[in-house]
Amino acid sequence: MAGIGFELRKLLRHDNYLGLLQAYAYAGLISSGPWILSILGVLLLGVLSLSVVIPKFLVTQFQTSVTYLISSSLILTGFLQPGFTRYISDRLFEQRTDRVLPNLNGLLLLAICIGGLFAFLIMFFLFPRQGAVYRLLMVANFVVLSAIWLVTILLSGLKEYKVIVGIFGLGYTITLCAGLLLRPFGLDGLMTGFFIGHFVLLAGMLVVVVRNYPSDRFIEFDFLGRGRIYPSLIWIGFFYNLGIWADKYIFWFLPETSQPIIGPLRASLIYDLPIFLAYLSIIPGMAVFLVRMETDFVEHYDKFYDAVREGGSLSLIRDTRNQMVRTARQGIFDIIKIQSLATLAVFVAGPALLELLHMSGLYLPLLYVDVVAAGLQVVLLGLLNVFFYLDKRKPVLLLTATFVLLNIVLSWLGIRLGPYFFGYGFALALLLTNALGMLLLDRDLDRLEYETFMLQPSGAKDITRSETNGESA
Repeated sequence: MAGIGFELRKLLRHDNYLGLLQAYAYAGLISSGPWILSILGVLLLGVLSLSVVIPKFLVTQFQTSVTYLISSSLILTGFLQPGFTRYISDRLFEQRTDRVLPNLNGLLLLAICIGGLFAFLIMFFLFPRQGAVYRLLMVANFVVLSAIWLVTILLSGLKEYKVIVGIFGLGYTITLCAGLLLRPFGLDGLMTGFFIGHFVLLAGMLVVVVRNYPSDRFIEFDFLGRGRIYPSLIWIGFFYNLGIWADKYIFWFLPETSQPIIGPLRASLIYDLPIFLAYLSIIPGMAVFLVRMETDFVEHYDKFYDAVREGGSLSLIRDTRNQMVRTARQGIFDIIKIQSLATLAVFVAGPALLELLHMSGLYLPLLYVDVVAAGLQVVLLGLLNVFFYLDKRKPVLLLTATFVLLNIVLSWLGIRLGPYFFGYGFALALLLTNALGMLLLDRDLDRLEYETFMLQPSGAKDITRSETNGESA
C-alpha cells in the first residue's frame, strides 16, 4: 500500500470537505491522467497542424494511424500484461526484487521481436502504396507503444501512479513540441514527432525501473518458466483489451459506418467523436474507483487475510470478512452513483457541448448512449478489480470473454438495425456483463470465508479450529 494508498489516506485524515475533495481530485488525476494526456496531446497536435500541413487530409491520416497503433498494440500486449504483473507481484511477495529488471528486459525483448515482426508483415503486405518512411515509422511506433504498455502495467502494479502521470506529461509535451517542429514535413513529420515523444516516455519509465529495482543480471526469461505462467491471465488480458475495442473496429470496417483514410485503415466519423467525448465523463467514476479500492477495501482485505494467515479467532475472521465484503459492495455502488451523476451532467450539458464543438445535434442520441456505456465500463473495471484481489481468475476470464462476444454480436446487430441503434450494442454488452459479474461476485463473497479457510496452511487451520472450539465451549 506504499504510494497511492498512503497519499489518499493522508488526505482523507483531514476529515473535512477540503480533504475529501483533494483526495478525489488526486485520485482522478492519477487514474485518468495518462490517457487524458495522450488523447489531448494527439488532438492538439492535429488541430495545431491543420494550418501548416498541406493537404489537411494528412492530419486525419496521422490521427487515424495513431489510433490504430494504440488499439492494436494494446490488444497484442494484452496477452502479456496481467500474467507478467502477477509474476512480478509473486516475486515481490518473496522479496526477490532483483528478478524485476532482468525479467522485464526479457519480456520487452519478446514483445519487440513478436510485435516488430507482426507490424513489419502488416506494413509490407497491406500498405504497398505508402512510402517507405511512413511504413518504417509505423513499425517503430508500434514497437515503442507495445513496450510502453508493458512497462506502464508494471509500474501500475507497483503503485507508481504519480511517476506514470509525470512521465506521460513529459512524453506528450515532447510529442507535441517535436510534432509541431516537424509538421512542415507532412505525415512523416507528424509520425516522427510522435515516435520521439514516446521514445522519451519509454526511456523515462525504464530509468525509474532501473533505479528502484537494480539487479546484477541483465536479462532473464524466468516468467516463462513452468508454474510461472497462468493461461487464464493470458486470455484475460487479450479479451479485456479486445472487448474495449471490438465495437470500434466493427464501426471502422463496415462500409456503411466508415470511410477509407490511408491504405486499408478506415475511420468512422459517425462514431469516433461521440465515444471520445463519452470517455471524458468517466473521470469522476475512475476517481471513486481508485479511492474506494486503494483505501477502504484494501484496508479490510489486509485485515481479513492477516487474521486468516495468523490463525485469528473465528469471530475475528467473521468480522473482518464482513467488513471487507461490505466495503467491496459499497465501493461498487459508490462507483455507480457517482458515474450516474456524471452521466446526468453530460445529458444536461450535451446540447451546449455539441454546439461548442460545432457538431450537429444529430449526434446527441449517440453521445448519450456512449456516456452510459463508458460509465458501465468503469463499473466493470471495479468488479474485475475485486475479483483479482480475491484471486478469482475464472470469473474474470468468463466475464471478459462474455464481454467480447456480446460486444461483437450486439454492435454488429445495432448497425444492422439502423442509425438509431448505434452505440446500443456496446452499452448493452457492458450492462449484461456487469449483471453477470455482480451475480458471480455475490456468490463468491458469500462463500469467501469457507474457501479461504479451507485453503489455509494446516498449521493455521489447527490454530483457528482450536480457538473455534474454545468459543463454542
